[in-house]
Amino acid sequence: MTQGAGQGYEPDTGYEPAPGYGTSPDFQPADGYEPGYPSAAPAYDGTPPPAAPPASAPPGYEPTRPDTPLVPPGYTPTAHDLPVITDAALPGERPGPLYVVGDVHGYLDELLAALRESGLVDEDGHWSAGSARLWFLGDFTDRGPDGIGVIELVMQLSAEAAAAGGYCRALMGNHELLLLGAHRFGDTPVNSTGGTASFLAAWRLNGGQPSDMERLEDRHLTWISRLDAAHLTDGHLLVHSDTTAYLDYGNSIEEMNDAVTSVLQRSDADECWDLFRKFTKRFAFRGDGGAEAARELLGTYGGKRVVHGHSPIPYLLGEVGGENPADGEAAAHAVQGPMVYADNLAVAMDGGVTMDGRLLVAQLPLVG
Repeated sequence: MTQGAGQGYEPDTGYEPAPGYGTSPDFQPADGYEPGYPSAAPAYDGTPPPAAPPASAPPGYEPTRPDTPLVPPGYTPTAHDLPVITDAALPGERPGPLYVVGDVHGYLDELLAALRESGLVDEDGHWSAGSARLWFLGDFTDRGPDGIGVIELVMQLSAEAAAAGGYCRALMGNHELLLLGAHRFGDTPVNSTGGTASFLAAWRLNGGQPSDMERLEDRHLTWISRLDAAHLTDGHLLVHSDTTAYLDYGNSIEEMNDAVTSVLQRSDADECWDLFRKFTKRFAFRGDGGAEAARELLGTYGGKRVVHGHSPIPYLLGEVGGENPADGEAAAHAVQGPMVYADNLAVAMDGGVTMDGRLLVAQLPLVG
């Protein structure tokens, strides 16, 4: 299938170089994270069984042992139990305005400021947009100071928006896959054409923050593991990465989303690594073949425009970094807003908050 001219950097080693992103050489495995284990059921004697005591982990449990599930047992990919599972308005009602948020990467204060500026939250960080619809395009953690705080905020807004008649939902980014893999597989070697690597090594070199790993809880892992990879709404195909690699996992959005979740359920390190590697590709819609690649994705999954994060706008403009940017490179472009490109078929939403750019929140549709 067509991957588009300039598909660019393919991180077979799991490393996604980017300017100014710190490493974490002092990382120590998190203590105290112990996913629960079900206790044995009492023999049935005709009377209702007593409530089970709180589950506990066996002595000596380590977070990266093979018995740590990425997805809870019995989970069905299409049976999501997030606060909001549909964007359909009630009969006779018009849906609220649609907003999207680009890559956050742990910059909680910048996120709150951008959401306030757009009228989506109040001064205390609570939902204030009524029936508005809000989509996050992924990459909540790594590189910035408070990735878990970002996840907590999105989970909070999901519940508050639902209560107000709107919704707040999120997509799976490659850094969500990286965090899940680092927690689940640790330094287990994975097959990489670039040499032996591991999720934990890739996480550290891609800005993994020890504070995020230490604060990661079972409810965060459950929430992350249930995120969809793509969604179609109002003619906009929402994805995280500017790649056509999504097509490797299905010929419809539902099929592809279920396939991604199934990979996480099977918990095979090499299979999860391949998923991460593919979702880290970029630049499919840039250059001479970009519009053709966008049409291929839209032709399969529907929609009139692809809306994505992942690749900072200065990279797409070729002003910094190229396809393999060096650490410490400064942004050369003052990002003012989303970038419409590829014959008006693609919208880039990563404003480069990690490289002194902007954290973008935008209302769709855009005119470009």
